[in-house]
Amino acid sequence: MKSVVVQSFIGTVVAVVVAAFIAFAGSQGGVVWAGVPVFALCAGLALTIQWLVFIPSLLARTEHYYDLTGSLTYISVTLFALMIAGQFDPRSLLVAALCLIWAGRLGSFLFLRVKQAGFDRRFAKMLDIPMQFFMTWTLQGLWVVVTLAAGLAVLTSPAVPLDGWAIAGATVWLVGFTIEVIADMQKSRFREENKDGFITSGLWSWSRHPNYFGEIVLWIGIALIAVPVLSGWQWATMISPIFVIVLLTQISGVRMLESSAKKRWGDDPEFQAYKSNTSVLIPMPPSK
Repeated sequence: MKSVVVQSFIGTVVAVVVAAFIAFAGSQGGVVWAGVPVFALCAGLALTIQWLVFIPSLLARTEHYYDLTGSLTYISVTLFALMIAGQFDPRSLLVAALCLIWAGRLGSFLFLRVKQAGFDRRFAKMLDIPMQFFMTWTLQGLWVVVTLAAGLAVLTSPAVPLDGWAIAGATVWLVGFTIEVIADMQKSRFREENKDGFITSGLWSWSRHPNYFGEIVLWIGIALIAVPVLSGWQWATMISPIFVIVLLTQISGVRMLESSAKKRWGDDPEFQAYKSNTSVLIPMPPSK
């Protein structure tokens, strides 16, 4: 228990430090409001929202509002940046629209899913360790700051006219968003009739995690839209899609679900065949 608390404290501090660095880098050359860079204010807002919602969540011993809070934070930070920076040029409006559409769709989907399930297995032990639970909320704030970094750079920097980068980025985003939405819909329908099984149809016959692939692709799209805006330290915000890739493949997402699937169906011949013949992430025709 003590080691978990110490590790959680260290994780929290690291998360805040990384968020502060991204805020510093993204603020360079950006719009200032009341003497403070708008980008930095957005980073502070993202963390503050998590910490405020953490308190009642801990007292009520519930994780039901975790994912919803994350999505609402994306929406709040995006709108805050757009309104306070006052950058209503086409590129900023495009980025804001894409981020709001994604956050609204994913937030409502995840909230309804956890409500229907009654619990989120990720938090099974965390609710008994306040420091670890607090770290998790802080990490969500970091997730918002880093993932949204390239988009925030667009929203808080001098306007740059739409160009080929914007068209390419919007197209890539649309492809990723479509894949994520279809994959989530297919799995939800499957779960209605097969709560204890694993899906192998639709996009899931081409990838074991097509929803995560779609999310990675759409954030690459946002980063592409941001390219003409960036200069100097702002290029550090291009860590956004890299962070999403690492997070979804090495920290949560794919890694956690693969481990869970192994425990549940590791001895099932059908699952072994599915795992052997289906790509982990990038959609590809089944090998057999």
